[in-house]
Amino acid sequence: MTSASWHARISCGRETGAGFLVTDRHILTCAHVVARSRTDDVTVSFGVPFADGKRDLRAQVVAHGGWDGRDTDPGDVAVLELDHPVPLKPAEFATPSDAYGDPPRRLLAYGFPKRYDEGTLAEYRATGDQLIAGEWVQLEAWAAHGQPLVPGFSGAAVTLAESGRVVGMVSAAARSPEIRNGRMLPAHVMARYWPRLGELIPTPEYGRGDKERLRRLIEAVAERGGPRCELERLFRDAVGPLGPPLPPHGFASLWDAAWYLLSEVPDSGAAARFAARLADFVEDAPTRSALRSWPRPRRYPAPPRPPAVAPGWSPILVEIAPSGSGEGQFLVEVSAYNGRHRRVVGSRPLPVDGVRPYVLERIDEAYHELEPGARELIAFVLPRRWLNADVAHWKRSTDDDSPLGAFAPLVVMDLERRRSGGLQHKLLQKWRHLDAQPGARLHRIDCGAVGQDPVKLTIGLRRGADMVGFGTPPRADGTRRLFQASLNAAVPVMLWPRTGCRGEHRGGAHGDCTGAVFLDRLAEHLAGLPPGELPSHIHELRETAYASDAPEPHWAYDLALLWEDPRCLPDPVGYLHSPVG
Repeated sequence: MTSASWHARISCGRETGAGFLVTDRHILTCAHVVARSRTDDVTVSFGVPFADGKRDLRAQVVAHGGWDGRDTDPGDVAVLELDHPVPLKPAEFATPSDAYGDPPRRLLAYGFPKRYDEGTLAEYRATGDQLIAGEWVQLEAWAAHGQPLVPGFSGAAVTLAESGRVVGMVSAAARSPEIRNGRMLPAHVMARYWPRLGELIPTPEYGRGDKERLRRLIEAVAERGGPRCELERLFRDAVGPLGPPLPPHGFASLWDAAWYLLSEVPDSGAAARFAARLADFVEDAPTRSALRSWPRPRRYPAPPRPPAVAPGWSPILVEIAPSGSGEGQFLVEVSAYNGRHRRVVGSRPLPVDGVRPYVLERIDEAYHELEPGARELIAFVLPRRWLNADVAHWKRSTDDDSPLGAFAPLVVMDLERRRSGGLQHKLLQKWRHLDAQPGARLHRIDCGAVGQDPVKLTIGLRRGADMVGFGTPPRADGTRRLFQASLNAAVPVMLWPRTGCRGEHRGGAHGDCTGAVFLDRLAEHLAGLPPGELPSHIHELRETAYASDAPEPHWAYDLALLWEDPRCLPDPVGYLHSPVG
């Protein structure tokens, strides 16, 4: 491997060093070797002449690691670009860990010290894999004799003796000739400063094409001003609470964080979670979608369903919860289920006025995660005080003013109940009972029932009701108490009008109010319908109501549906692979 033609001699002014070809036009060397490139020409020599007989080629510095002139400065990397491609096979790289082991690996460096214009070899080994100042690895001589690292070796590729693959680059030598050691910039450290190098270095699971796509996506994000979040936060979300800590040197760029996950974090899924989490802070929709599907679109086949399970809904779940950081601040998360697999499409803390546009945009993107034949169900999990919100009336998008509830089956769920193990267990029992029954029992709560005892109502509903219909919205205190009692009874289905009678009639005259009419029509419509199919039937009813040309609003125009079947939203098998899992 000592005859590899990709070794290069670099000259810039009075400085001579080494370098190595990594593409047909790009050479890596030390920044200090070409420090005078602004005033002096940079020439590159290979050991073979080319078609025109020349060995010396002109080159330009096209990338720089930020080295600032002192021995201890980081980023002593420069990328040179030739005017034309050369017909030489570039260097190949080893995996980042191949430079170390027990016994130590024999490493070779091919440099160009004085009186060795044709180059000479030095034999070294890495003292260990610990990075000095987060940047260098110490090299020590393989033997007490032989060629030491001296001027002319700067920029030389450090290769494995048995394979010739590159593991790093010589960046410095000991100042005293009695001390036979030096420093190496490992290849994975150099890739922090020149992202294209990461495509050439082998990494677990992700190939060259995967890394090129990620690099280009990160460049697109950086060109638009970068993500609106801290790099450290993206890293923590990617590795999870039990993952590795932040590196001591921190992250200098978005690519630096991504490359650290690709090259130094054992969990190969962390980089994909990083890309998906980054997507949530990117405004450009195509870039966001590409990040979320990186490294490639994944379709998870739904496992076979056991008998007597709920219909095959594929929910798009919207969870809105108080963030704990102040009044009017919420944590919003949008997910898509494919079978039992849950994919988080977006998760963001937001002020109340940012919730609606964010949710609508992420719902639209969540459809990319559903199979073409999936039965979509948009499910809003809301704080109890938001259950009467007009989410079904939200305009579907900036380009579509039609209500979201007319676009797809839409239901709401209670956040507190969804977090209760006891109530979820009771809901499962209710659905098991419903699966064995020919029809569901509807319990009416008329607008004149606001004085009913909530505790007695809870106990009674547990025994004898599958669905509850309210004649009034849960806004007045009395109705809210009965509404909460129904939630505590683990009733799977609750329906009510968002507007209309508030249950505050005087003298008990409730028979001809809008609430009574609503319940009569509701009972007529629900007769004989299986509860598991109610989201579809209510969706059709909403379409009819929204499209009605009658002078008076359709009786179901403001119909709200709380519908919860935990079997459709199971504890997700794949949730640990979500970006915020």
